[in-house]
Amino acid sequence: MTIQSWLRSGVTAAIFTFGLFGLANATPASMAIVGNAAPPIGHYEFCKENPSECAYAGGDAGPLILTEDRWKTILKINYTVNTTIKPMTDMELYGVEEKWAIPTTAGDCEDYALLKRKDLINSGFSPSDTLMTVVLQPNGEGHAVLTVRTDHGDFILDNMRNKVMLWSDTEYTYLKRQSADDPARWVKIQDAGHADAVGSVK
Repeated sequence: MTIQSWLRSGVTAAIFTFGLFGLANATPASMAIVGNAAPPIGHYEFCKENPSECAYAGGDAGPLILTEDRWKTILKINYTVNTTIKPMTDMELYGVEEKWAIPTTAGDCEDYALLKRKDLINSGFSPSDTLMTVVLQPNGEGHAVLTVRTDHGDFILDNMRNKVMLWSDTEYTYLKRQSADDPARWVKIQDAGHADAVGSVK
């Protein structure tokens, strides 16, 4: 496949501009980590209920080497989960304000991200490169997405869009994400300008 046809398939131009061609970028393609962070309470409880989903002895395997086939897998999983899972709140599903779970038919933002993470890992991606991430939307509301670390930058899988974008190209303020060393731990992202608001995604 040519570069032009790969671009038409949905890959952002940022891969080529900032990665393959090695040109400078004003905004880092990869997130900077600035310390440890408390896990969202929803993820903490999810790990207690699903320890195998939060256990990984491999440590940080380093960013994923992004190939055409892996990019296609990322796009396919993001689209498939977005179009097969029905959006519903935790209150509607479970009768509680906040519950993180891997959905089968319906879920909210973090549930979409958990399923995408599981599907990517089942497709051979390292747990150290598929990281649950908490952000703020422009309206100040909390939101959860999945970050996929690659050698061409950190890409965001979001239930609000089928397009997969570099984190720096989204409209979000990034607060914290899972640690690449240990999926049960969380780390603070340098973009986090509103850390106190993280409680909005518990």
